[in-house]
Amino acid sequence: MTSPQQHTAATVDGAALLDEVEHFHRRFNIFSLEAAYVAVTLWDAHAHLMDCFDSTPRIAFLSPEPGSGKSRALEVIQTLVPNDVLAAQASVSALFRSVSEPDNLPTILFDEIDTIFGPKAGDNEDLRGFVNAGHRRGVGVLRCVGEGSKQDSHRFETFCAVALAGLGNLPDTIMTRSVIIRMRKRAPNEKVEPFRQRKHIPQGNALRDRLATWADTVRDLVDGAWPEMPDGVSDRPADVWEPLLAVADAAGGAWPERARAACIELIKAAKKGDKASLGVQLLTDLRDQVFRGADRMPTAVILECLNAMEEAPWGDMGGTPLSSRTLAKMLGEYVTGDNEPIKPRSIRTAAGVPKGYYAADLADAWLRYCPPPPETSATSATSATAQGTEGFSVADESRVADTTATSPLFAVRSA
Repeated sequence: MTSPQQHTAATVDGAALLDEVEHFHRRFNIFSLEAAYVAVTLWDAHAHLMDCFDSTPRIAFLSPEPGSGKSRALEVIQTLVPNDVLAAQASVSALFRSVSEPDNLPTILFDEIDTIFGPKAGDNEDLRGFVNAGHRRGVGVLRCVGEGSKQDSHRFETFCAVALAGLGNLPDTIMTRSVIIRMRKRAPNEKVEPFRQRKHIPQGNALRDRLATWADTVRDLVDGAWPEMPDGVSDRPADVWEPLLAVADAAGGAWPERARAACIELIKAAKKGDKASLGVQLLTDLRDQVFRGADRMPTAVILECLNAMEEAPWGDMGGTPLSSRTLAKMLGEYVTGDNEPIKPRSIRTAAGVPKGYYAADLADAWLRYCPPPPETSATSATSATAQGTEGFSVADESRVADTTATSPLFAVRSA
């Protein structure tokens, strides 16, 4: 005998419903990547199944300039998700309390998120903590509640679906937990339908209600599901995409295949937009532009090479060139293969025993943190530096002696 729930499931075509949600977005949003429409649609649906997941990806609409359609994307999402809360004017305490009912979780939408995390953020530490913590179930924040001396600590839950829109980038702690949608201004030939609240909010809400009905029919299927990840997707990106792929698998049709293709495309696009930390940039420049196969290098030569790189920040570190002390401090944040901090060591040469660094000490950090080395390591910006370091080795101690004499880089170049 067919149960009422099974009968409802049979009559709700999840794939067709997601097709309609996607079409609704396409009426009002122009995304630069087709994969973005897939991701946003799946994210809308996942917000109706929050009780099935241990983590929830943020979805972030980011652009370099205003007027790129970010707010419009949030407006459309707002019509499609359950219990929407536009957090533009909400206080932190109100947001904490809005997440306190697990059976009625809000979907929070932050517009102008750069005012929270950007250079004009000011004192928004509580709000930043809320956004940071809420991506994973069970991660709460402790706050004092009460008046005057009658205050008690209270743990507030923060787990809920969050959509963000803003200028520039977000902190790494948010970026790595988000599906990133890069927005840009529409070209003259790109047209969208004007979004009219009185007309289109009811249309979006009708789709929202149908998503809620469909979610009820697949909840048992999605709860505890472990969707197969595309090759190469693991760790944090897998955490981000797992709920979305579970929704796609439940919908069926073309959505499982489209979801995995979108997953790969958007992860690659996000990596292209990543800016390496200063430490990773230092490690990479040391490997590709300074050592370049050498087994050790005096600190003086390292500094001369780095500070001569026109396209790198080393020549102007807060108004002064990179110093040996700053170099040691930055490299000391990383460890050798023996789990010891990287630090300068003595290099015995014919002219003395200058301090420097060994490639063997840096090798583990290079392997763990740096991108694969380029096929060609010489560039126009660093060709002069390359001349000074190519083939540099303690095997030729006379060259090491030259580098410690007067002008390190000049001595090596003229050797």
